Amino acid sequence: MPITNTPTAAVIDDAAPISRFLARAFDDDPMMRWFFPEESSREASLTTYFSTIFSRQYVLNGVCERTADAAAFWVAPEAQEKAVPDAETIQELVALLGDRAGLFGEAVETAARHTPQEPHWSLALIGADPAAQGQGQGSALLRSGLAKADASGMPTYLESSKESNIPVYEHFGFTVREEMVLPGGGPTLWGMWREPRRPAGV
Repeated sequence: MPITNTPTAAVIDDAAPISRFLARAFDDDPMMRWFFPEESSREASLTTYFSTIFSRQYVLNGVCERTADAAAFWVAPEAQEKAVPDAETIQELVALLGDRAGLFGEAVETAARHTPQEPHWSLALIGADPAAQGQGQGSALLRSGLAKADASGMPTYLESSKESNIPVYEHFGFTVREEMVLPGGGPTLWGMWREPRRPAGV
């Protein structure tokens, strides 16, 4: 069955294509450029990074959806404590990040300290291959995940590492909750929050 622009559940066999187009999607992301500063190896490093967290973390405990050229990883409230990297995954990420591993760990800890404590859905990441941007694939994935959150009556939280994406999320009902400057001279993260909306027809 061919992959279309309609969101479908992502499975472990999707790891290779998902990691490739997410690597291209995040090539210009300030936080990913901070973690992977080497231009010549960034795409390969990002491909490995996304393959690792998808295969070992989010596909196991998250709600992962994809279209032809985009993907989104969500985490439901009841899975928040499970959808974290285990010891072996952390070892793989440390090896991949090399001398940036310490900065990565500090960034993760900083974000964790600012994560809202009330129950919520999390949008862990969303990205579309730049060659396919403007086709509505990312918007379709956003609407799909937000519909699940709305159906459960839960708010949604995300962290944007790219300021130019803030208006996109605001269009879908998010508001900036706070700004976090990552330690070690890192970029800014914007924590964004969206209250649930009553599903249509209810």
